[in-house]
Amino acid sequence: MTVVEVNPIKTLLVANRGEIATRVFKTAREIGINTVAIYADGDTSAPFVRDADHAIALDGKTATETYLNIEKIIDICKQTNADAVHPGYGFLSENADFAQAVVDAGVKWIGPPVEAISQMGDKLTAKTVMQEINVPVLEATEINNETNVHSVAEQLGYPLLIKASAGGGGRGMRIVDEPNQLDSAIESARRESQSFFASDVVFMERWIHPVRHIEFQILGDLYGNVVHLFERECSIQRRHQKVIEEAPSPAVDSVLRNRMGQAAVTIAKTMRYSSAGTIEFLVSGNDFWFLEVNTRLQVEHPITEEITDKDLVREQIRIAEGHPLEFGQEDLVINGHAIEARLYAEDPVKGFLPSPGTIRQWLPSPTIRFDSGVDSNTIVNVEFDSMIAKAVSHDKSRLHAIANLQEALESTHIQGIQHNRDFLVEILKTAEFRDGDTTTDFIERVKPALEREYTTREISQLLISCTLFGWNERCQKYEHLVPLMSNWKNEYMPMQQLDFEFRYDTYSVSYRSEGRNLFSFIMAGVHHKVELQSVKDHTISILIDGTPVSYEIWRDKLVWYVHDDQGDSTFHELPRFREEHRESTGGSLAAPMPGRILLTNVNEGDQVVKGQLLMILEAMKMEHRIVAPIDGMIKKLAVLQGDQVEKDIVLIEMNAD
Repeated sequence: MTVVEVNPIKTLLVANRGEIATRVFKTAREIGINTVAIYADGDTSAPFVRDADHAIALDGKTATETYLNIEKIIDICKQTNADAVHPGYGFLSENADFAQAVVDAGVKWIGPPVEAISQMGDKLTAKTVMQEINVPVLEATEINNETNVHSVAEQLGYPLLIKASAGGGGRGMRIVDEPNQLDSAIESARRESQSFFASDVVFMERWIHPVRHIEFQILGDLYGNVVHLFERECSIQRRHQKVIEEAPSPAVDSVLRNRMGQAAVTIAKTMRYSSAGTIEFLVSGNDFWFLEVNTRLQVEHPITEEITDKDLVREQIRIAEGHPLEFGQEDLVINGHAIEARLYAEDPVKGFLPSPGTIRQWLPSPTIRFDSGVDSNTIVNVEFDSMIAKAVSHDKSRLHAIANLQEALESTHIQGIQHNRDFLVEILKTAEFRDGDTTTDFIERVKPALEREYTTREISQLLISCTLFGWNERCQKYEHLVPLMSNWKNEYMPMQQLDFEFRYDTYSVSYRSEGRNLFSFIMAGVHHKVELQSVKDHTISILIDGTPVSYEIWRDKLVWYVHDDQGDSTFHELPRFREEHRESTGGSLAAPMPGRILLTNVNEGDQVVKGQLLMILEAMKMEHRIVAPIDGMIKKLAVLQGDQVEKDIVLIEMNAD
């Protein structure tokens, strides 16, 4: 048996940010390890910085200047006497050069051997290894300067997948349905891969659909012991990124689980793998194909922790210290069912466009597990990934876990930014999801609602409540008017009016006090009799036409945030005396969010057609295509390639044909 000296870790630096840094700090604190956070300029006040025992600034704004800067991170290790580094996920977590630099500095690397990272980090090399040990793979070809991409594509057959060889997490991936999409997809995948992984190597492979995306969690120690901790299904994806994961998979029976689990362990042992890792497969029926090895902890690791009662971060630390695994495969059993939903700062209605900004209120439900990187007043930084939290539900059955997750999401307060919470809830409500009919084309096939759907009655109730909440605030501010306002009745007193904007529609609310907390309201021509029952702190209770309703309400000047039993709603009160704005030309294109102009594809004077690519805006490490909304001519380019732009700034002016 291999003999390994056990060396306890004293100071652990986490080379990451956000919720994964907080997650690692939590376990380290529980087992008595001192912790060090590193942070970019925009993360100065982030929760993870406060969660560490020590925090050192990286003195930079972008990922390249900070969390991807190997030299800076190694210098901070030396400065703080850190004797171990945990890379989290993303950034440098699967960068063999970083792992080697950590080892060369005499610091423990909490992850697999450098050789495994290097071997599996090149996904084409990984495929070759799998073929040698008879694990099924999909045929793939690297794209380089000598590759006749159109000829190779024809041989493989459409549709194709362009994929970053050094990537993961859905980054650097593009589906190509037709030959005329191929060149632009390759260039786009290369740019995104370079931005995320400091490598622009991509390859193409056949795209199989519909399939399930199923992965196996593995753990290996320094003594050659390897176990799998069962599977996770990660088929619910948007833009090739997972949004809902569950364990175990509703489609995997004991026979298939055993076959895939044995394949995962064989792969790990072939690599002499140690630490936590994930073997990903595509699955169709009883057939499966190797996809990739993630040589790091996965975002979705909590669901495995929930069904196995194992702390994977603790296991990583123990393995790095030199301890053998405390359990074997026969000791592991599946306990119940766990589901994770990823909360993103993004707008599903606008193609899941990232939505940076300030979270005015964050109050997660206490009924389930939340792994979060934010709190109230946290700024979601345009420079980094838009995930803000993971909601994890665990129960004795899948249906119970779904119900608990839905209820917890609906009762969680998220205010101040656009987010995908309502979209996640709508997925959980679908019959297809509840039946386990979850393939990677789920969102396109099932088409769950992208946002909460409101009835006219619900909107009226919400806006009446906002109006009375504001009325009560004014009464409290001018207390000497309260007796007059609450008791005086005048049939001829004119109604007051407030206008609100909600989802690009304007709603007018007319109301009048009838005395003794009674009010008359008119909305969309419908009359309502309303009684204000109570206002306590942020909670208002009223009767509308005899129906009791209660809401929690916050306001930020003219922005109203309302929470009810289905989630959060945001209303914009329009100024009472607002200026008339010059009507913008239909051909003006504005930046949907802050970012950098990555590519300009047209010149002034060019004729373009509707849907043609005009520009590419890079924001939150993702590319956003700016396309022509109409046929016409480019009148003016207001920005240049490489320019940093703010939200709503005009990028292009067009004249319609």
